[in-house]
Amino acid sequence: MKILFASSEAHPLIKTGGLADVCGALPKALHDLKQDVRLVLPAYQDVLARAGQLSEVARLTLTGSVEPVRVLEGTLPGTTVPVYLIDAPQCFDRPGNPYSGPDGSDWPDNAQRFAVFCRAIVELAQDRAGLHWRPDRVHCNDWQTGLVPALLSLESPRPATIFTVHNLAYQGLFDWARFQALKLPYTWWSMHALEFHGSLSFIKGGLVFADALTTVSPTYAEEIRTPDFGCGLDGLLTQRAAQLAGILNGADYALWDPASDPLLDAHFSRRSLKGKDANKQALQRLFGLPTDARRPLFAHVGRLVEQKGIDLVLDILPELMQRPLQLVMLGSGHAVLETALRTAQARYPDRLGVRIGYDEGLAHRIEAGADLFLMPSRFEPCGLNQLYSLRYGTLPIVRHTGGLADTVVDATPASLDAGTATGFVFDAATPEALLACIDRALHLYIQRTAWTRAVKTAMAQDFSWTRSAQRYLDLYRATRPTT
Repeated sequence: MKILFASSEAHPLIKTGGLADVCGALPKALHDLKQDVRLVLPAYQDVLARAGQLSEVARLTLTGSVEPVRVLEGTLPGTTVPVYLIDAPQCFDRPGNPYSGPDGSDWPDNAQRFAVFCRAIVELAQDRAGLHWRPDRVHCNDWQTGLVPALLSLESPRPATIFTVHNLAYQGLFDWARFQALKLPYTWWSMHALEFHGSLSFIKGGLVFADALTTVSPTYAEEIRTPDFGCGLDGLLTQRAAQLAGILNGADYALWDPASDPLLDAHFSRRSLKGKDANKQALQRLFGLPTDARRPLFAHVGRLVEQKGIDLVLDILPELMQRPLQLVMLGSGHAVLETALRTAQARYPDRLGVRIGYDEGLAHRIEAGADLFLMPSRFEPCGLNQLYSLRYGTLPIVRHTGGLADTVVDATPASLDAGTATGFVFDAATPEALLACIDRALHLYIQRTAWTRAVKTAMAQDFSWTRSAQRYLDLYRATRPTT
């Protein structure tokens, strides 16, 4: 099957979050299943610097772009997956974050930038770029590619479209003037198309017009059809429930495996956990904490935003710092939360280590060196860090939501007796519930035989991409153009 896989980011070329991990790993997994899959990305500065050898294969004249847009071809580093880069310098030749400027504010021309990207994808999909390759399916991801299913609905014949929601909270909303400037059909300014409470909604382009919809875990697929998690789109998603599937993300064990991870201080596996202690001590030294193998080391890696429950962690920090534990945190996000964590680190220098920013190598070392991983998200479409934590024997502490609910088995007396426990789960998004869950984890930590059994059970879990890729392939085969 010929699959054009469209995303605004993909690891290792460009990454701001889990979207990049998925869109770097899933095309490779589909390629391993002998599919003709090709990835298409914007040609950001960082992407061009990391992409290796590229060749120009096409030039496109697109609505919204004053200059011709080049299509550059290369391969996704570390794979043989072909990559098309949409080189529109006025849109993408700028440093730093793909979506926002140095001050953290969204680029004011994001609507134009990603509309040009979407129009280029349509030209590739319709084989109008002179590449003599026409995909059977176009798989779009998140709002930045949301206009593709809408634009392809105007074409006949056309490939079937699949649209995946990675996080419904990010919708690509713009005003009426932007809608007019993009020269989209005026009939699309309707609640039944792209209009959403007086704004243009890129994500509705996918939700309304795609032939099949997916999201990144079965539980999240149910949650987004409710007012609590639907971000105002629950009615539309309920209307399209027959076309909506929840397919759990996978973990790329070629990159995330403590037995072979080149970024670690020592390797270890389920058969021999010895190296985990060496990673723990190295991590303690790295954060300036006392090296103590017996003191449980908690960790968090991720965006510092309320969605991730960071405020819950801050609320219980005084009580937490009275427990016999250490905590390390890596991430960036809201300035208020960053400042609060820096202040707390100064107050508890022997218990709390904080790094503001993101460091891929450090994220691997944290997963390997910590004993427990804090992930108290208010909502979590899938989550990847809990999957990495399981493989690294770092028991996750998660809230019962989205993909966290689908992947972590709570350490109850029954699951411990059955040998199925892989972490700790709590329900209410409150400081009290989180602290009680942490106390349960501390209680199990001192029971070394039961703890080690849970660690080894966690490490035995298989959330590889092979299984998830096969489910996507089955979905591709079952999906046909509806118009």
